[in-house]
Amino acid sequence: MKVTRTSKFTGIIRTIDLPITDSDIRAWSEGMLIQDACPDLTPDQREFIMTGITAEEWAEADLLEDN
Repeated sequence: MKVTRTSKFTGIIRTIDLPITDSDIRAWSEGMLIQDACPDLTPDQREFIMTGITAEEWAEADLLEDN
């Protein structure tokens, strides 16, 4: 399923194809914990669904904080 989100860090809109279903997203949006609704996703993929932030953006933000 293609999931489109806007990054809460940068405002960039991205679409990623993830191995989930509409019912997985619905379960999460109705209150199920994301790790229970989408147990086959990686933590980075779940983060993207929740915030639109990619692993690369997190890494870049960490680098900026270190400077």
